[in-house]
Amino acid sequence: MPLKDSEERLRAILETAVSGIITVDERGVIESVNPAAQKLFGYTGQEMVGQNIGVLMPEPFASEHDHYIKKYRDTGKPRIIGVGREVTGRRKDGTVFPMDLAVGEVRLAGERFFTGIVRDLTEARRLEKEILEITDRERQRIGQDLHDNLCQHLAGISLMSEALEQTLSEKSSPEAAEAHRITQHVQGAIEQTRRLARGLSPLEAESADLATALSHLASNTAESAMLVHLYRIAQEAISNAVRHGCASRVTISLSAVDGEGLLSISDNGAGFVEPAKDHDGMGLRIMKYRAGMIGGALEVGQGSTYGVVVSCRFRPA
Repeated sequence: MPLKDSEERLRAILETAVSGIITVDERGVIESVNPAAQKLFGYTGQEMVGQNIGVLMPEPFASEHDHYIKKYRDTGKPRIIGVGREVTGRRKDGTVFPMDLAVGEVRLAGERFFTGIVRDLTEARRLEKEILEITDRERQRIGQDLHDNLCQHLAGISLMSEALEQTLSEKSSPEAAEAHRITQHVQGAIEQTRRLARGLSPLEAESADLATALSHLASNTAESAMLVHLYRIAQEAISNAVRHGCASRVTISLSAVDGEGLLSISDNGAGFVEPAKDHDGMGLRIMKYRAGMIGGALEVGQGSTYGVVVSCRFRPA
């Protein structure tokens, strides 16, 4: 194929691509942008070309980007080269949005260029948030129904069995012992149902304190809105510690560090097995997503001596 035809075909592909495509030189200066990238960030191609790529990022990432490029040039160790990841972009009007970014490296005529393919995740995140909220509402509804309906029915059965037990005891009937066992089983079922209800709908309307909510986590009670995500992160971390790490002790702490909230769940279990790249377990992905929903960041790693530490940093509301 003639060079001219090849160039025209490549240009046509770039011009019609749905994803934004941006190329930058090794100094981080934008060399070219396709129409999709211009539409995504709200700039014209003329406004973008020649600018540092940091103009498309919010702080502190914009200020740190040149350092990352320099570090890569000096060490050859990539941070995101060849790996897709979710990052935050900034439009011309100053609004920020989640986007998927995949960066590749190209060498032409002895020069090094980087190609970034970006995709707006705003709608995907909105749908995920909606699904998560619907799931939480349904979970709370089921928990409320268990508490208000099934527990009340079981309580009524318990009173009836206690009355039957008393009647049989007064008559010295040998069936009184059997009635007593039935009463105990019903009371046990009531307690199990209450625990299940609290696990499904842990947030009590009268509670508005995060520390209280987390301290009640051991007994499956807690508190509201942004706190739902923090509670579920802690709940998932504890479940993983007991189920997968065989931990006998789990410690939950809540503190403030440099103006940020820090939720930490540590255990004395078997430790953390690093998942295969791009294959995080569903529980870990959900915890990371919940952290992202409150503008936080989740870290999971090995404890200093044993077990796993799950940390979520977030900005208090």
